[in-house]
Amino acid sequence: MELNVIALANAKSKGKRPYFFDDPAVERVLAITMAVAGELAVMHERFDTLERLLEQKGTISRADIEAYRPSPEAADERQRWHAEYVARILRIVQQEHEALQNPEAHRDLADIAEELGRT
Repeated sequence: MELNVIALANAKSKGKRPYFFDDPAVERVLAITMAVAGELAVMHERFDTLERLLEQKGTISRADIEAYRPSPEAADERQRWHAEYVARILRIVQQEHEALQNPEAHRDLADIAEELGRT
């Protein structure tokens, strides 16, 4: 039985899709960006596996790659990388969220300069 990869990629999860922004176009761009980010994160782990196996063995096979299980230390390193990576990708969203929480602390530099010019 052959898998229909396109159909699987388009499968919808059950339940209502969460929306974070008012503009559907922004939601689509975010969804695409996060999908690409996920794929890049997988590639990062794959390269990490290759590097670690090459350091350990000097040569590797596809079976070595598929069988690799990171040590607890390597898993921790990967987890830290993922957290930092997602933080970099979503930095603008986080900054805007923080600005909404504390608008005075996140004033625009031009507004501050204009205010200082009036005093």
